[in-house]
This record gives sequence, structure tokens and C-alpha cells, in this order.
Amino acid sequence: MLKVGQISKILVVVPKTHLCVFNKSEAAAMMAVRFQSTEPSAAALERQKKKEKAMAKKAVHSTSFCQNIFRGIVASEQVFPYPIALDEEQTENLQMLVPICEKVMTEQNDPLLNDEMGSVPEPTIQALRELGAFGLQVPVELDGVGLTNTQYARLTEVVGGNDLGVGIFIGAHQSIGFKGILLCGTDEQKAKYLPKLATGENIAAFALTEPSCGSDAGAIKTRAELNPEGTHWILNGGKIWISNGGIAEIFTVFCKTPVLDEKTGTVTEKVSAMIVERSFGGVTNGPPEKKMGIKCSNTAEVYFENTPVPVENVLSQPGDGFKVAMQILNNGRFGMGAALSGTMRTVIQKACEHATTRIQFGSRIDGYGAIQEKIARMSMIHYATESIAYMVAGTMDSDYEDYQLEAAISKIFASEAAWFVTDEAIQILGGMGYMRSMGLEKVMRDIRIFRIFEGTNDILRLFVALVGIQFAGGHLRELQSAISNPISNFGVVLGEVAKRGKGAIGIGTGNTLADKVHPNLSDSAALTCKAVDAMGQAVEKVLIKHGKGIINEQFILNRLANATIDIYANASVLARCTKTLNEDLDSAHHEEMMTKVWCNESYARIMDNLNQLKNPEVLDNFKTMAKISEAVCSKVAPVQGNPLGF
Repeated sequence: MLKVGQISKILVVVPKTHLCVFNKSEAAAMMAVRFQSTEPSAAALERQKKKEKAMAKKAVHSTSFCQNIFRGIVASEQVFPYPIALDEEQTENLQMLVPICEKVMTEQNDPLLNDEMGSVPEPTIQALRELGAFGLQVPVELDGVGLTNTQYARLTEVVGGNDLGVGIFIGAHQSIGFKGILLCGTDEQKAKYLPKLATGENIAAFALTEPSCGSDAGAIKTRAELNPEGTHWILNGGKIWISNGGIAEIFTVFCKTPVLDEKTGTVTEKVSAMIVERSFGGVTNGPPEKKMGIKCSNTAEVYFENTPVPVENVLSQPGDGFKVAMQILNNGRFGMGAALSGTMRTVIQKACEHATTRIQFGSRIDGYGAIQEKIARMSMIHYATESIAYMVAGTMDSDYEDYQLEAAISKIFASEAAWFVTDEAIQILGGMGYMRSMGLEKVMRDIRIFRIFEGTNDILRLFVALVGIQFAGGHLRELQSAISNPISNFGVVLGEVAKRGKGAIGIGTGNTLADKVHPNLSDSAALTCKAVDAMGQAVEKVLIKHGKGIINEQFILNRLANATIDIYANASVLARCTKTLNEDLDSAHHEEMMTKVWCNESYARIMDNLNQLKNPEVLDNFKTMAKISEAVCSKVAPVQGNPLGF
């Protein structure tokens, strides 16, 4: 047994200044996805010192599966058993609504016509109103349908399987457009605005993006000043690429406002969120944008010129705009995963209809290995996407509040999976897939935007990695504090000694999911646990090596994010497949095959990403790539000339 004096031989502890990865001020900037440095004022520095002191006191504890991955811990509470949070009544209601939604989308809606027109016809809009599609999650007492997140996901999947343009039209309205009112609004704000929004009488839009502000939300220029009477904010500025911007009556607008810090007496500019009606005056919009895809959804610039906004229309408090925006986006991202699951299901169906009827070289092409591999991979990645989407929805419905990383991963994974599946489907159909009449070229154009809006996948990867590292760093600081007084903190120290002692001799924590998964999936679960062990060790090493500088190591952050995404996908398919096997569904054996292959291949990807972090050649390659990029950007063109010399 190890003595207290031997602890330091296993616990590698670095100076406190090195382990302090981010202070609270830096974490807030990171959460807003702002990676720009600014010169802080004296008051800001003073506040920062106070926040650093508060931050250093205690590590944050969370049941989030993804956050705990960064500590090398399998936190199974939110993942096992697979969380289908529907009671009997909710299930019956959903079983009634799904066929109605399918009928509206297949019989009333014409995706190719919508795409050609660049709008959704009024008869289709009216059918959606009658379905309740504009207020699916608004409480019944406010004229909505009152669906849970899981119920909403299922109907969104139906829409996504038919027409992503319509999905954006109604999604931009309720998933982000008025979601701020639903989540952060006062009772008075909800009563005033939600009924007409829920029935589709009024359309809503989410107005954040500006020419100078894409992922860097802190760079917005739109401003609002209080009038002398203190009754209204006078709003001025412009927004670009606003979904529903040309047809919305109600806007959730993000703008800079002066905010007084009562403790310091200083006034600083902070982002605030406001409910703005077109009828307030001074609200105009540009013509509909000409887009690659989702053409039937209205996208336009929106301008505010001396628009008077009542002070009671601020969401939360002045200066809470970042928090409101994060709540809206975190809460709405799972819907993308569900919608794109529906898209993939339809695309796979079209690919298989072709493959099973197309004869080449005397045989159906679905009998050839090249096509079989495509269909298998399309099916596995769809299964993983669907499993993640409903995992996140079930987690939210189970009243867990810490799901921001899981929601971000759902969006990243689904948007990239849908692109892969559609691209492969077009390849299976060959020339037929390239024809407009098949509908796949429209899907290809439509899905491209999903990797860009509501947080680009590039930024969301950094978000996943940095939030996870912040969480792990807090616990490393807690451990460091415990080491300074090991007797009074014996439990904390002993747990780490046991964990690191095993790691030092090549023994992981073992298959901690063995009792959570079906016996048939034990080996796959063991691989996932092994990957989590490796992840925890990798994170600790990069923290010790880079300290606060990790925020600028995007090559490392991307690979940590990729490993996290794969691990969460593994956990999702393991939990779902376990449920299927336990219930002995007809698809159980098929799901088991997909889960096993997925987890095997995923483990290889995870270890490749983590091994790159300690491979000197790979790290040198990245430094070289940075220089290549600098040279190309300096010339604003490829550096080399044509091989012919002219």
C-alpha cells in the first residue's frame, strides 16, 4: 500500500500558476465563443481578480457524460439507461400526431416546388398552422401544443425527412426565434407574445449575426440607449442573414447597451437581448437572399433605425444577452440532430430503392461489396446520429440542466453525418442521383448550411474542447489543493492515487459499463471505457504542458473534441442498443451488428486522435501547415505557379 509520502511519485503536480487553465473571466469569454483579446480596464482587472479568487475555491461538479470524459471518468447517470422520457399519455399523443404530420408533409408539401418558388405556399403554411407546427413546445394554456423535447424531436424528424427548407422556416421561428421568450421571458412577456406566435399568426426571428459579428458575438455593433425618460431603449443597427427576417413580426434582437456596475460605479457596454416588434417602427428589411439551399425559407437583412423598445421588453436583465443567447442555442441544437436523422432516413431509403432494382453486369448492385460498404456505413452513422439526438432530448426531458456539450456534439455530428450520407447516396444512384427530379441534389444543397449556422462546427469543436478542459482543470486544482494537506483530504487524494497508480502500470479503470450494457455488448463497452481512460490522461498532459496557453492550441483542441464526439456517440449507441436487446425488438440483432462495428472503428479513430497529441512528427507537421497557410494568405493565392510556367 502506498504511503502518503509516496503520493508525489504518482501524482504529477505542477506549480499552481501553471495549472490555472482559465480564470472565470476567460471562461465567460470562451463560453461566448469569443477568441479576440482586448485591453481590460482597471475596473475590469479588479473584477477579474475577484472572479479568479472565487473560481479557485472549488471545482465544478457535473453529471454531464461529456464533461467527465475530460477527467477520464465514465459518468453514466445521464446516458444509461437510454432516456426515453415519455409517459403513456405522451406516447399516445405522439403516436397520434406523427401520422398527421407525415400526411401534411407528404401530401400538402411539395419540396421541389418550394425550392423553385423560393417560399412556402400559403396553403402549406395554413396546414402547418392547423397542425400546431408553429408552437409545438409552447404550453397548451398559451395556445401551443405543449410537447416535450422528445416529442418535438420526433415531429422534427418527420419534417426533416421531407423538406429541410420548411424545417428551417418553422425551426427558425420556434427553435430560436421566440425560444428566448419561452425560456427567459417573464409571465407577462409570455402571455403577451406566445399565443399569436404559437398559432402562426405572428412569425418570429432570431437577430444576432452582423457583418462584423459571426462566431464572435461580442463584436456586434447594434446598440440601444435609454431615452431620457427611461421608458424605452432606442435601438439602432443592422443584422444580416436573418432567417424569417423579411416576414417576421417579432424579433429577438441582441445589441450592446450601457450597463452600470453597482459595485464599482463604472458603466460598461454589455450585450442585451430584447423583444422587438416590427410595429414599434423603424424596422425594415432587405430583399430575400439568393442562397445555395433552404431556398423556401426567407433570409434577409434587418435594419433598426431609432426603434423604440419598451424597457419591459428586455429578456432577463440588461447585460444578460450572452447568457440568453447561450440558453437559446443550447436548448435548440438537439432539434437539428432529429431533423437530419429524418433526412438521412429518407436518403438511405432512396439509395436502397435504387440499389435493389439497378442491374449491372448481370447482378443487382446491392450485391457488390463496394455498394454494401456504402450502405452499411450510411446506416451506421444514421443510427449513431439518431441515437445521439434522442439521447440529448431524453436528457433534457429528464430535467438535467448540464447538457451543453452533448447538444453541441449532436449538432456537429448530425450535420456532418447528413452530408456524408447524402453524398454517398448520390454516388450509389450515379447519374440519376445528380438529376433534380430525384430530390437528392436539393438535399445536398439544403444540408450544407447546417455545418455553418447556430454555431459553426469549427467553433463548436473548440467550445466542446475548452469547456471540457475548463472542467478538468478545476478538478486538477482541487487535487493540487488537497495534496498540500493530504491527511484532511485523504478521500480525494486516495482516489487519485488509486487511479493514477493503475495508469502508471498500464491498468485502466476497467469496464465500468459492464453492468450497464447488454452482455452481448460488453466488449464494445470495454473499448469505450478504455478510450475514456486514454482521454483523461491526454487532457491532463496537455494541461500540464500548455496551461492557459491551451486556448490557442487549436490543433490539439480539435483532436480532443473529435475524440469526445466519438466517445459520446459510442455511449449513445451502446445505451440504445442495450434497450433494444433487452426489449427483444425485431431489429435487435441488426442494431447489435451496427453497434459493434461502430464502436470498433470509433475506438481506432479516438486513439488516433489522442496519439497525434504526443507524436512529435504530427505536431511538427502542424507547425509546418501553419507556415504554409501564412504564405498562401500573404499572397492571397496559391504560392506556386502553373507547372507550365505561365
